[in-house]
Amino acid sequence: MNKGLLFILSILFFFGCEEQSKIAKEIAVIPVAINIIRFDVEFAQSSEDDLPILKEKYPMFFSPRVPDSVWINKMKDSSQKELAFEVEKTFPEDQILADQLGPLFQHIKYYFPRFRVPTTITLTNNIDYSNKVIAASDTLLIVSLDNYLGVEHHFYDTFKKYIKKNLKPSQLMPDIASEYASEYISKPSKNVLLDQMIYFGKELYLKDLWLPETSDAEKIGYTEEELLWAKDNEAYIWRYFVEKELLYSTDQKLIPRFIAPAPFSKFYLELDNETPGMLARFVGWQIVKAFMRNNNITPQQMLVYEPEKLFKSSKYKPKK
Repeated sequence: MNKGLLFILSILFFFGCEEQSKIAKEIAVIPVAINIIRFDVEFAQSSEDDLPILKEKYPMFFSPRVPDSVWINKMKDSSQKELAFEVEKTFPEDQILADQLGPLFQHIKYYFPRFRVPTTITLTNNIDYSNKVIAASDTLLIVSLDNYLGVEHHFYDTFKKYIKKNLKPSQLMPDIASEYASEYISKPSKNVLLDQMIYFGKELYLKDLWLPETSDAEKIGYTEEELLWAKDNEAYIWRYFVEKELLYSTDQKLIPRFIAPAPFSKFYLELDNETPGMLARFVGWQIVKAFMRNNNITPQQMLVYEPEKLFKSSKYKPKK
């Protein structure tokens, strides 16, 4: 490599690191008050006589259509007691959560100053992994901790591998980040694959900003092996999408094939079983990152870019 070019690259790298260090210091001093309410613990420690107090204190969790007998039976149910015990064993102290929520909320607030730090309420939901995290309002975050007990936990023995691989404590912050990212990204207005790709690419880029210490694999919900496969085969994946004219297709079968969580992506080839799911999300992520590298633009401006315009301005070209 030319010595002059090497020198210039070194200077750019130095100033890039200096800028990142400056941003990190600014984020670290943003004040956030973390308030965690352990409803799961409170409910597990309550008796039938305490039910009226709980209903008054947490009306959002007690539908008037559900009779008290249901909640009383849940309090007495041995499987519910075991579930509560395992959750408290994995998350014994609020500080474990606070130490992770604090930096995440600081990062969100740095990029979106109007973000309001929510009160976090933890509970159990019978391992409903489709509703692990819910931003119930701009001031309330509900987290179902029974979905984060660890990949090998016996509660998850009957679950499919691609589902239970993300039922672990380290996936909690990426899931919360996804929930809040959806508040800032407009849903795709057209049912075309490219729009879906860019939507999730924007979400993953926000995770890059908000969770700088989190691995790329956990941001997207891959194992390290799956991420490596996606990186090694990025050019092939892209060529397939282009040659099959999938980018502007409105075929809704493409969603389960390449967007939705799945055990593998569906190219309808022999290699399918080797692939991770959601490969269109992965490629969308790379497109958005290329766009941010090649355009002098803020993350806030990027979020409102139309998918096709963003794609064309990204100059995306995967390495062969």
